[in-house]
Amino acid sequence: MARKEPAEPDIISSALARNRLGVPSVVFFGVAGAAPLTVIIGAISAIYAIIGNTAVPVAYLVTAGILSIFTVGFVAMSRHIVNSGAFYAYISHGLGRLAGVGAAFVALPAYALMQIGLFGLFGSAASDILAALGVKVGWFTCALVAWALVALLGLLWVDLSGKVLAVLLIAEISVVLIYDLVMITHPAGGSVSFATLNPAPLFTADAGPMLVLAIAGFVGFEATVVLSEEAKDPKRTIARATHLAVILAGLLCGLSAWAMSVSTGPSQVVAAAQANRTDMVFELVAPHVPAILVQVGYILFMTSVFAALLAFHAAVARYQFALGREGVLPAAWGRTHPRTGAPLMGSITQSVLALAVLSAYAVAGLEPLFWVFAWLTTIGGLGVLLLMWAASFAVLAFFVRHRGRENVWRSQIAPMIAFLLLSAVLGITIIGFGEILQVSGDSPFQWLVPVLYLAVGAIGVGWALVMRAARPEAYAAIGRGVDGRTISLPEGPPLTKGSHEPVGARGYHY
Repeated sequence: MARKEPAEPDIISSALARNRLGVPSVVFFGVAGAAPLTVIIGAISAIYAIIGNTAVPVAYLVTAGILSIFTVGFVAMSRHIVNSGAFYAYISHGLGRLAGVGAAFVALPAYALMQIGLFGLFGSAASDILAALGVKVGWFTCALVAWALVALLGLLWVDLSGKVLAVLLIAEISVVLIYDLVMITHPAGGSVSFATLNPAPLFTADAGPMLVLAIAGFVGFEATVVLSEEAKDPKRTIARATHLAVILAGLLCGLSAWAMSVSTGPSQVVAAAQANRTDMVFELVAPHVPAILVQVGYILFMTSVFAALLAFHAAVARYQFALGREGVLPAAWGRTHPRTGAPLMGSITQSVLALAVLSAYAVAGLEPLFWVFAWLTTIGGLGVLLLMWAASFAVLAFFVRHRGRENVWRSQIAPMIAFLLLSAVLGITIIGFGEILQVSGDSPFQWLVPVLYLAVGAIGVGWALVMRAARPEAYAAIGRGVDGRTISLPEGPPLTKGSHEPVGARGYHY
């Protein structure tokens, strides 16, 4: 009698809603995470003002190029691994289960802090807008309203959130393009200047800080992969959506940074940014458009932040779901709402954590723009950059082990270039992290945050070792996705060359 193969344990409690999202919806989640209007009004003027270099448009276009190269290998891997754990799953398959769990322990606080920090910006912006209308409401109250809406939408159908993001982003992008057109058609001195598109000023000591700050404005585009299990035809949808999210965000930011310099004149753009900061765009367009269009811009700035809050909440919740489903977190985190398919515990946990952190800041009386928004999003952004760097190396390792799945450009050349470029950006970021946080030279925060991420990743590796010893079945499930069967990760033999079956959620080789 033939020997029966032992059945593998079923650790999957339930699944996310399938076939909910097409390319446009996934693009909206990715672009919403990058929050282009927030970047254009806040970050671009801040870079002009702080760095004092006129090559900001080029910096955004170069950053978009770097991330586009990263995206080549990133989305190539998404065609073979369909898993809402995204970076965690990719690093598990490329670098091993130990590294994957370490990455997961970095991803959870990084994305959570990015989302919570945005509540500070939303609360501050909403409070200012209401004050201009004669209504005095504190930032914390405004943040609580946004928190309640995000908490509710996080438990409903993901395509409903996608529709909300679609409406907000179409309006947001429309007003950005209108503002850009107004600034370009009203140039300083009567003629359009292309001087700030000259890349020469980028080859100075300012290049590093500019690229670091610019790349922070793109964080969130990679959240498209977190939605892979809920996408229609994920192998195609996620790849197209991720490329579109990067390109769209890069073009919008580069165009807007150049349009600002056209309106002020290249020689005056830094001074204008230093004088007006986040009001710079509004000050430039106000003389040439109806007042209502400026007021709409302020409102859409607020809704842009809300869209980013919703996108990051979805990403955090799905990371937690993937980890619960695969035994890294308790099984309760691997369950979804029976009707909506939303990740229950992941969504609730992030909402409770956000409420606790925001309440602590409110009780302490700390200023929301600096201490909540700037600090938490900068710290979270460093974690996401670490994940991108590790994922670029994981892509290389994965395709070395599974040759023949993609062409040389997607599997080797682009991932290698991305890894080298991201290594340089990460090094610059860590060296100058205290300056980015705007702390004094003797502050421990210059080195404490990177060390803490290293410690959190080490705790994740330690937890994976415990799982390997105490729960080998759960350890074997790390990174395997929804299919419920294991695949050869780096601890085992490589797959057969030339095989093209996807791994993670659609099929495995034995």
